[in-house]
Amino acid sequence: MANIYKTTGNRGLFDEQETIQKLSAIGNPLERISQVLDFEVFRNSLESKLLNTNKKNNAGAKPYDVLMMFKILILQRYYGLGDTQIEYQILDRLSFKKVSWFRKW
Repeated sequence: MANIYKTTGNRGLFDEQETIQKLSAIGNPLERISQVLDFEVFRNSLESKLLNTNKKNNAGAKPYDVLMMFKILILQRYYGLGDTQIEYQILDRLSFKKVSWFRKW
């Protein structure tokens, strides 16, 4: 008997691009926010208040980009997620980990 249902099969070369286009066409809220708001406006304020500029040396791990962390806090609040759940979603969801979104947003 032949399989009458769709199968997941192998990923095609353009599957990820097609998924991103479908998310955009449906109305990805993350894209809409990035079109309306330029988050770079907040960079200077965030860096001046949050970064430790009085370090004695450059030892230790480099800090994450403050603007990216600010965006993650907004995502957390928007979706009502805890720390563990936001980390999971960023790792799991294509729309959350879309690199251009973090750079652009």
